[in-house]
Amino acid sequence: MDALTNLQKLGSLFRVKRPRMGFEMNFMAFISAILVVFYFASANAQSVVAPTPTPAPAPAPEHVNLTDLLSVAGPFQTFLGYLQSTKVIETFQNQANNTDEGITLFVPKDEAFASLKKPSISNLTQDQLKSLCLFHALPHYYKLADFTNLSRQSPIPTFAGGQYSLNFTDNSGTVHVDSGWTKTKVISAVRATDPVAVYETDKVLLPEAIFGTDIPPTPAPAPAPVPDTAPVADSPSEKEGSESSSPNSSPSSSHSIVNSGKLSQLALAFVGAMLMFL
Repeated sequence: MDALTNLQKLGSLFRVKRPRMGFEMNFMAFISAILVVFYFASANAQSVVAPTPTPAPAPAPEHVNLTDLLSVAGPFQTFLGYLQSTKVIETFQNQANNTDEGITLFVPKDEAFASLKKPSISNLTQDQLKSLCLFHALPHYYKLADFTNLSRQSPIPTFAGGQYSLNFTDNSGTVHVDSGWTKTKVISAVRATDPVAVYETDKVLLPEAIFGTDIPPTPAPAPAPVPDTAPVADSPSEKEGSESSSPNSSPSSSHSIVNSGKLSQLALAFVGAMLMFL
């Protein structure tokens, strides 16, 4: 308002010095235009700049309940029982939902535990059983495509740490797992969504750190069955040859026996005739 008053006073001075109405009207229009521009400039300067909208936060990763997942995903009750009895399930659950790394699990089927005869895991201590369970997980989320690079980096440390490591081989998309004692493969992906990957295996992963290096040899494959073949019948020529070679049925041998008998008789007759002349 002070600026407006000053401009009005300035305008009144000009009206005194220049009494011409035409010039005064033009000058007042010019002053009014300046006042309008000044007003809008002041209003814009005093206006508050609108804040930049904050982007919405990224959605939190899905919370995965591993107990529920293993209970309904497949025949994994035996492995789940070991995880719960050793409290390893709590370690895995925390890794899955409270870290940025995620987790990768290799879960044997119930039949894999049922087929274990030697060595048996029933004689393991509680600490060994816990290490065995931890041996079935990697402390990072890996999708199936990642195992191509892991096969070049093997061995890969597991949750059990230390000497508990796994070797991986990607053979045309089929992931093979080698624990030293156990050689198996990934049968199916139960879940492969960040942060949890669960892969089914048909064998229990047995570590050398527990069972030693005296790995039992792989049983040799059963020999192929020999096809039953009928014996070849003797040909007539073979029968004739065998009969001709028999000494009892040979005509030449019979003839020689008869001739030797006749010669003996002639010799006896000659000797008798000589005795008569004497």
